[in-house]
Amino acid sequence: QVQLVESGGGLVQAGGSLRLSCAASGRSFSAYAMGWFRQAPGKEREFVATISWSGNFIVYADSVKGRFTGSRDNAKNTVYLQMNSLKPEDTAVYHCAARAGATRTTSSEYEYWGQGTQVTVSS
Repeated sequence: QVQLVESGGGLVQAGGSLRLSCAASGRSFSAYAMGWFRQAPGKEREFVATISWSGNFIVYADSVKGRFTGSRDNAKNTVYLQMNSLKPEDTAVYHCAARAGATRTTSSEYEYWGQGTQVTVSS
């Protein structure tokens, strides 16, 4: 079992930055690939980034590539999402997720989910 708790969301102006954190509890955090997904009102959940167990392999959605950076600290059982050059269309609830094994970009392949943190970008 893995429990995930996100933090770091908030209200920011367009062009600003936020850093999301996802703290994991439970054993063998380093065995899990981590994902970041987001869901805006009235829209389906959308892939943002996925990070391998080592943190050395990261895949980004095209919509965030070059602006968002994922990372993890296995000693702290925490994964991060640094978000720069934020746009109003980045407004959503951001969730982290965990799956045993390799990275995936599809939400249905993740076993554990956090409750999410709201990110609002004003224009």
